[in-house]
Amino acid sequence: MPEQEKVLFVDDEPNVLRSLNRLLIDEEYTLYTAESGREGLEILEREPDIQVVVSDYRMPEMNGVDFLKQVYARWPKTVRIVLSGYADTGSIVAAINEGKIYRFIPKPWNDDELKVHLAKAFEVYFLQKKNEFLADELQKSNDELKIINENLEDLVRERTEEVLFQNKVLERAHYILDSLPVGVVGIDKDGMIVQSNLYANKILSTNGASLSGKTFKKVLPTALIEFVEQMPEPPPSNGSIELEGGAYLIKGAVLKSEEGQQGIILVLDMIERE
Repeated sequence: MPEQEKVLFVDDEPNVLRSLNRLLIDEEYTLYTAESGREGLEILEREPDIQVVVSDYRMPEMNGVDFLKQVYARWPKTVRIVLSGYADTGSIVAAINEGKIYRFIPKPWNDDELKVHLAKAFEVYFLQKKNEFLADELQKSNDELKIINENLEDLVRERTEEVLFQNKVLERAHYILDSLPVGVVGIDKDGMIVQSNLYANKILSTNGASLSGKTFKKVLPTALIEFVEQMPEPPPSNGSIELEGGAYLIKGAVLKSEEGQQGIILVLDMIERE
């Protein structure tokens, strides 16, 4: 529901206030009138959501500048207008500067111009209000984005630490495999060798070159290829193979994990000859 437009007129001449009431009787404004600055402040205390305040400049007890200075100090979001027949330029400038006046309208006023000035004053008020709302929303978005970035930084840091830890585990696993006195070969479900330790490279490849990344059918000895192709489903298979430099006991296992690796693991252990 649109906010009701409210305007307060302050003038010590009752005839002026009646004229303003008659002029705006057909407008959709809620009108408030006061015959002194003190009375105007009392009305604003009761109705703090008044958006536009129009005050005469010359009034007894409290002139328009002093009144609007207090209005600005206590209700700074109001749009303030001076309406006066007093033509002292210095006083006008003081009113504008000290009371943060939006506009100075001379008396006698032009009815159409006064209506236009009031309409513009309400436009200024609601535009400022919209800008404040958008600024608040932008600040909230920035705050949320900051929190997201901080959480993302924490997540990245945690993931980085996790990756570093996993890398250390992997490095140690490779070290352990390379330290074993048996050959270990891992073949994935597509027939590619994904793991071969130093011992396996030494006995199965030329010059001890790594077998990893190669298709097992192209690099393994024929007898070992046949062993792999004839392996049954679990339990593990056992066999033996003659290679240049000795005979080896072969143990093979099929990996069938749906959540992990799938393929074959081969372990080659040299048979000690008596």
